[in-house]
Amino acid sequence: MALDPATIHAIFKAYDVRGTVPDQLDEELARATGRAFVQVVGTSEVVVGYDMRPSSPGMAGAFADGAMQAGADVTMIGLASTDQLYFASGHLAMPGVMFTASHNPAQYNGIKMCRSLATPIGLETGLAEIRDLVVSGEFATAGRSGSISEHDVLEAYAAHLLSLAPVTGRTLKVVADAGNGMAGYTAPAVFGRLGDAVELVPMYFELDGTFPNHEANPIEADNLVDLQAKVLEVGADIGLAFDGDADRCFLVDELGRAVSPSTLTALIAERELAKDPGATIIHNLITSRAVPELVTELGGKPVRTRVGHSFIKATMAETDAIFGGEHSGHFYFRDFWRADSGMLAALHALAALAGHDGTLSDLLARYERYPLSGEINSTVADALAVAAAVEAAYDGRDGVTTDHLDGLTVSHADWQFNVRPSNTEPLLRLNVEGKDEATMTAVRDEVLALIRGGA
Repeated sequence: MALDPATIHAIFKAYDVRGTVPDQLDEELARATGRAFVQVVGTSEVVVGYDMRPSSPGMAGAFADGAMQAGADVTMIGLASTDQLYFASGHLAMPGVMFTASHNPAQYNGIKMCRSLATPIGLETGLAEIRDLVVSGEFATAGRSGSISEHDVLEAYAAHLLSLAPVTGRTLKVVADAGNGMAGYTAPAVFGRLGDAVELVPMYFELDGTFPNHEANPIEADNLVDLQAKVLEVGADIGLAFDGDADRCFLVDELGRAVSPSTLTALIAERELAKDPGATIIHNLITSRAVPELVTELGGKPVRTRVGHSFIKATMAETDAIFGGEHSGHFYFRDFWRADSGMLAALHALAALAGHDGTLSDLLARYERYPLSGEINSTVADALAVAAAVEAAYDGRDGVTTDHLDGLTVSHADWQFNVRPSNTEPLLRLNVEGKDEATMTAVRDEVLALIRGGA
């Protein structure tokens, strides 16, 4: 594949590189990206990992070849989850690169990049420069050729996570659905260290980048059905669902019900505030009102941000926040180089449950204060125009306020909703919350009618 500028611009997204293989992304582009990465970041070393997709090892190797051509020494950690790569970047104090397309279907692959200590790279922080150098091909001549070495960090990664969230107390029966993704590789290493504390029931742990059972995207309800059924079948205490690169985690309770990521955010926030009273907790604007309420009640400082890991991580750095949570199942930890880790979030849930006498639903009840709609997508021709029409419909109503921190947020004492356009598709994303189920449903239906009537 020739390096086509239009294709390169299309696959370099806001936070990473992502495209279909081989028509948009192949080893030639990965090799050029390796050279550009080293030159733009200005590094003499880089750590590289990859997921279970068939194209990932070859592209990781090509990237390493390009990085060596640019004069960098490359440390290959081999198969890894994305949070394992972040661990390696922090633990080894090196810039890091991960080959994964996360939850995307099998025909995709991608590249996630960070500076040393897992500091994110996005379009505004180096990714645009990397893209433009790949397009131009005007690489500097290196004074030396780099080297390549291998370094297995899996056991060190597992030990570090368990040092941050040790699981002690009663034995838990845990069903974990890896979706044929990288949690099938990392979960045995992590849970294997827990001995009798966990009775693990694995689901779809076989690494298979064709995703033969279901998409590895737990934010979609259809992809939780198998886990929910297995939790009920075996009488498990908790179910864990990971996405393809295992940087996200969703919970299912003992009744087979999906748990909102806002609820898990609140639980982890309470645990982190117990370690650091008065600390700052980050939450994006789609998380439940229960999160900032609880943080305030516990003496912490809630800070609201836009959606997206670059905003979360930047705000964490600015405020020295101890923890941040997103509605999408990403959870960020100051003690993990401000990076997100689905496995660490899972361990926090297990640790809390193991120290609790009741069920998971009992434990979580105090965090589940308001009914949530979940994210509802609508295809629209002009997302901005439809959002403006929604705003006009609510403008001037008693007790209603609006803001544009990220899309449109409309708030009332009894409810709130956010409407955001997708960055990559002709979609509007709606999230609604109400003081009770009837209120949430009424607001949801009214806003959907406005969106779809104007679509």
